[in-house]
Amino acid sequence: MSTLPLAVRDSSTMLRRNLLHARRYPSATLNLLLTPVMMLLLFVYIFGDAMSVGIGGSGADRSDYVAYIVPGILLMTVGSTTIGAAVHMAMDMTEGIIARFRTMSIHRSSVLVGHVVGSVLQSVMSVVLVGAVGVAVGFRSTEAGALEWLAAFGLVTLFSLALTWIAVGMGLSSPNAEAASNSAMPLILLPLISSAFIPAGTMPDWIQPIAEYQPFTPAIETLRGLLLGSKIGHNGWLAVAWCVGLTVLGYLWSRALFNRDPK
Repeated sequence: MSTLPLAVRDSSTMLRRNLLHARRYPSATLNLLLTPVMMLLLFVYIFGDAMSVGIGGSGADRSDYVAYIVPGILLMTVGSTTIGAAVHMAMDMTEGIIARFRTMSIHRSSVLVGHVVGSVLQSVMSVVLVGAVGVAVGFRSTEAGALEWLAAFGLVTLFSLALTWIAVGMGLSSPNAEAASNSAMPLILLPLISSAFIPAGTMPDWIQPIAEYQPFTPAIETLRGLLLGSKIGHNGWLAVAWCVGLTVLGYLWSRALFNRDPK
């Protein structure tokens, strides 16, 4: 069998393996979903009235802040879900299954591809579930047409792909699953200092550069513009550039770590 059909066949097998693991252990995915859902409910029902005043002025109500925060929570969901890819990759590396795969006649990169594609699918499904919670608390996207929704779906998928490759690299570089989970924590912490909850321009001067020059802020602003009809400006190409750059970096990093000789 030639290289390409072999790679597709083996990658499909590894994808089914990872999806089967996710189906057998749904609590792992649900635990990762808990953080963005709790953050959404907390900021809407506890801080929503106060935060809406800061976003829209004295005449604003909670619905203004719901519209503002949901796009940020959706991309925060991507970051939290991809932590699972780091943990599962580290588990595979430490439990001996990868050593067994190395002795089999399978395409070498199929293991990584199976993890990445499986994680991206889980991320997209998680975003849909969290989006349903957002609709339940009052989020409405009246400005988005079919083209905007398609672009939003593409952005979420591309962002998931980028963060997943980075998470896989973190898992490969970690000695165990606990260390992988800890090393991937920035994927949850970065949205907290982005424009997900408040505009970056309202933050203290010393933290504004951190909020502005990171992947989450342009991606959030782009998604917010697509769903709410606000101005996207330069955030669109910045978001795509971040996604492409992180994907390439994560892929090269993961491949180098995976292909090195076992100790």
